[in-house]
Amino acid sequence: MTKKQEGNPYLVIFSLWLLLFAASSQVMIISPILPRISEQLSTPVEVLGNLVTVYAVMVGILAIMMGPLSDKIGRRKILLIGTGGISFFLLMHGFVESFTGLLIVRALAGMAGGVLSGSAVAYVGDYFPYEKRGWANGWIMSGIAMGQILGIPIGTLLAEYFGFRMPFVLFGGIMALTFILILLKVPQPNVELQKDRITISGALKKYYQLLLRSEVRAAAFAYLFMFLSISVFVVYLPTWLEDSFHVSGTDIASLFFVGGIANVITGPVAGKLSDKVGRKSIIIFSCVGLSIVMALTTYLITSFWISYILFFFTMVLIAMRISPFQALSTELVKSDNRGSLMSLLIAIGQIGYGVGGSVAGPFYVSSGYMSNTYLGAAMILVMAFIVWKFIPEPDFNSAKADSELHPTSINTSLSE
Repeated sequence: MTKKQEGNPYLVIFSLWLLLFAASSQVMIISPILPRISEQLSTPVEVLGNLVTVYAVMVGILAIMMGPLSDKIGRRKILLIGTGGISFFLLMHGFVESFTGLLIVRALAGMAGGVLSGSAVAYVGDYFPYEKRGWANGWIMSGIAMGQILGIPIGTLLAEYFGFRMPFVLFGGIMALTFILILLKVPQPNVELQKDRITISGALKKYYQLLLRSEVRAAAFAYLFMFLSISVFVVYLPTWLEDSFHVSGTDIASLFFVGGIANVITGPVAGKLSDKVGRKSIIIFSCVGLSIVMALTTYLITSFWISYILFFFTMVLIAMRISPFQALSTELVKSDNRGSLMSLLIAIGQIGYGVGGSVAGPFYVSSGYMSNTYLGAAMILVMAFIVWKFIPEPDFNSAKADSELHPTSINTSLSE
C-alpha cells in the first residue's frame, strides 16, 4: 500500500518556487548589472566574468559534498541549512567596498548555493510520483521565470539608482522568508533514506558508482554543455546591448521582464506536456531551436527593439527544456541516490557555467559578442546529441508502477 506524504503539496510547491525565485535572481542579476559593478568598483570588463566563475566553482564543490548528506539526513534539513546560509551571505553583499570583497562574498554565497543545488529537484523527486513531476517541476521552475519578470528588473533598477549592492540585499531578505516557510510548511518526504554511515571515501565511491552507469555519464555531460552554452551566451549579452545601442539599465531591466514572461508561460506548459508525450523530444527540439537563435543573434538584432522579440523566443526555448530534463534526470536512480545524482549533475553543470563565465569575457573583448553566440550554439547542439543518443526515456507505465512500489506518492487530490 502506498504511503501518503504529509503537508499541503501546493504550499510545498510555493515554498520551493520562492526559493528558486530568490536563488536564481541573485545569480541572474550579475549579468545585467556588470556595467554598474565595473563603474562603481573601477574594474576592467574582461575580469567581471570571474564573478560568475567563483560562484559556480563553490556551488559545484559544495553540491558534491552535500549530495550524500542529503540522501542521509533528508532534503528538508538541507533546504533549511542552504536557505539560512545564503540569506546571510547575500545580506553581506551590502558591505563590500572592492572587487576582491565582492568575489569573496560571491564565493560564500556560492557555498550556500551549493548546499541547495539539486535539493529542490531531488525533493520533488521524493515528494511527487513520476507522472506528476513534470507538472510540479514546471510550476517550481517558473520561480526562475518570475525572477526574470520581477527580480531582475527590480534588481537592475535598484542597482541603477542605489548601487549594485542593493539587489543582493533584497534577495537575501526574500531568502530569509523562504527559510521560515520551509521551517513551518515543508515536511520531510516519506521516503527511504540512506542508512550507511557517511564518509569521504564512501561518498566518492558513491559518485564513482553513479558515473559507471552510461546514462548518468550522459546526463552529466548534457548538464555540462547546457550550462556552458547558457553562460557563454547570456553573461555578456546586456553588456553587448549597452555597448552597441547605448541603452540604459532600465532598458535592460525591461528586456529581462519580457524574457521572464516567456519563461513563466512556457515552463509549466512544457512540464505538463512532457508528462504526456515524453521528455526527450521536447528537450531536443528546444536545443536545436536555441542553437539557431543563438547563432543568428548578432545578425538579427540591428536595433534594440528587435532584442525583445529574440530574447522572448530565447527564453521560451530555454524554459521548454528545463523541467522536462530535470524530471528525466530524477528517474535515472531511486530515491536513496537521487540527492547524490542531482548534486553531481548540478556540480558538473556549474563547472560548465563557471568555465563559460571565464572564457566569455576574453572572447567578448578579443573577438566580439558574435564569437560568444557561435560557441553557445555549438555547445547546445552537443547537448541535443547526447540526450538523443545516450539518455534513455523510461516508460511512463513502468515508472508509475515503480513509484507505487516505493513511498513517493502524494495525496490523490493532485490528480483531480
